[in-house]
Amino acid sequence: MELRILKYFLMIAKEENITKAAKSLYITQPTLSRQLAQLEEELGVKLFTRSNRKILLTDDGEFLQRRAREILYLTEKTKKELSYDNEIVAGEISIGCGEFLGMNELAKLLSEFQEKYPNVKFDIYSGTAEDIIYRIEHGFLDMGLVFDYINKEKYKFIRLKQIEEWGLLVRKDHKLASNKFIYPEEIKKESVIISKNKLIQNEFTNWMGIPMEKLNVGATFTLVYNAAMMVKNGMGMAVCLKLENNFEDLKFIPFYKAAISKTILAWKPCLKYSVATEKFIKFIEEKRNATNF
Repeated sequence: MELRILKYFLMIAKEENITKAAKSLYITQPTLSRQLAQLEEELGVKLFTRSNRKILLTDDGEFLQRRAREILYLTEKTKKELSYDNEIVAGEISIGCGEFLGMNELAKLLSEFQEKYPNVKFDIYSGTAEDIIYRIEHGFLDMGLVFDYINKEKYKFIRLKQIEEWGLLVRKDHKLASNKFIYPEEIKKESVIISKNKLIQNEFTNWMGIPMEKLNVGATFTLVYNAAMMVKNGMGMAVCLKLENNFEDLKFIPFYKAAISKTILAWKPCLKYSVATEKFIKFIEEKRNATNF
């Protein structure tokens, strides 16, 4: 299975039409049809179904689409990492980040490192802890900013100083908006909007003292901004961390005696990283040792 053929396959999936895909690839339609037939024969599955003037991905086709994107991404990432002279600190460092106040600390480190090595670029990927860990494990990310209660045995890491505060995001006209703190019994019957992150769900249910299935969950989210828009439009209260966002007509109220949470910047040990990533790891470790970071 050649990379070229995977690119052809992805173009067909994008255009949903072999003739249009062939034009975009600057090859003939019969050639592209033949390549697709050979790919399906090689894999032993049907990748597309024909429907009127469109061709649509089968379940196997959707699986290959995800894998093809991953393969081509890693191929390009590897080429970039190997193309830089080992004497020059340049290239891209990919970091997955949840939505944390700790990102402010990390951003200061990124800025300081970039001043020292201006040819280095950072690629920041936003996602949940599960998503970020998956991408670190499979080579799509070099490191990730995640909660410190992940399984840390598999990783090297530095712990950030910032304490992440748990609470509710509510409308200012909500009956709880005047509270200084939120207590578990106040929200057991209320509709809540909660992150899809399993770690966050576990922290919240531990604090509440009831299992997830007994909560009145009106919606789930990945990004706090989207949750805020749901809160603003009366869908419930969002369980989230305190951020520096100032959402109009909304108020953040901390949980009473919630567990203290911190974040870590984690990476896999014993891997051969690019020169830029190796330098950055050394940089943040020296910062930690020098300042008790």
